[in-house]
Amino acid sequence: MSSTDIAEAPGGWVVAYMGLGANLGDGASAMRTALAALDARPDTSVVNVSSLYRSAPVDAAGPDYVNAVAELRTSLEPQALLHVLLEAELRAGRERPYRNAPRTLDLDVLLYGESRVQTPTLSIPHPRMMERAFVLWPLAEICPAAVSAQQLAAVAEQVIERGGTLMNPD
Repeated sequence: MSSTDIAEAPGGWVVAYMGLGANLGDGASAMRTALAALDARPDTSVVNVSSLYRSAPVDAAGPDYVNAVAELRTSLEPQALLHVLLEAELRAGRERPYRNAPRTLDLDVLLYGESRVQTPTLSIPHPRMMERAFVLWPLAEICPAAVSAQQLAAVAEQVIERGGTLMNPD
């Protein structure tokens, strides 16, 4: 399967994209642990992971964030996938004392095949992803078809720094 295909995967599986971020503790380690746990599940596999990107918090205070985007192949429905991601955040010590609080791990469903979802707890595509360089640049890295040059230009004023990798090359 190509990383440029954002539709359904063969066999009833769906290609989904997940945003990862953290600005407390060892964020890269928390992200690696979450990715390994997802990849170990029989209903989800990690297909590709972007480089790490560092950026300042948006609409919040605190240390810089480290962010990435992962391509998943999953048979989970969108709400079930969100539930799995929220459980991973809790295992990483995520607390929600107030809106946009610093976090040990933040996992978001960005895209789920071609689906559009709007529930009280989940919006797909992610409602603010097109406003955030820390989502668009890593997404463009692993799925260029998902992001246009115009969308990248719209976030060009946001400072973002590409860094290392989350996954070991095989």
